[in-house]
Amino acid sequence: MKTILSLTFSLLFFSCGNSSTNTSAKSADLNKDPIEVPMQDNMAKAYFASGCFWCVEAIYESVNGVSEVYSGYAGGHTEHPTYEASNTGKTGHAEAVEVIYDPAVVSFETLVQVYYGSQNPTQANGQGPDNGSQYRSIIFYQNSEQKAIIEKVSTEVAKGYEKPLAAEIVPFQKFWMGEDYHQNYERSHPENPYIQNVSIPRLEKFKKKFPELLKKNAH
Repeated sequence: MKTILSLTFSLLFFSCGNSSTNTSAKSADLNKDPIEVPMQDNMAKAYFASGCFWCVEAIYESVNGVSEVYSGYAGGHTEHPTYEASNTGKTGHAEAVEVIYDPAVVSFETLVQVYYGSQNPTQANGQGPDNGSQYRSIIFYQNSEQKAIIEKVSTEVAKGYEKPLAAEIVPFQKFWMGEDYHQNYERSHPENPYIQNVSIPRLEKFKKKFPELLKKNAH
């Protein structure tokens, strides 16, 4: 029993999920025109992949002007991906988030800066202890203006690193909503060893770096 408990703890601590055996997957639809998501009630949507979606969801939810963040999957080549399927690397999807935000309060450019400022931007196919193509970094653009903004911020960020940036810049096609139990995972499971040892430290590091961007009640 101790062996089983120890193994369970190790899996929870070292990884957001099962590691992919495919570490070189690239996003599909690179040559397709991006699909633009229309604004609704003056709110816009943006899409990012940056390692475990539990971590990324919590980071963006702490940003002033962001009303909601959902965890899911994007960048792959299969229909209706699941957590288990995406973790094999065979669907091509990365764990991603849908960020619903008020562009009158926070700009898309700021969200891209948050993206780069909340991760190790040179780590390929993973973040921290999470490795595999499902954890690769992707910034999705919905139009030429967003693509130009991403390229501008990427160029600025790259000046601070000797290694090349790992993020793919990809035309947005489809966001698949993740399973219910993944939504607000960090907030709902503060006792989880992975949350305590990976997600929360990553969030706290971001909050110290960008205090001016935080909501007053950011947890």
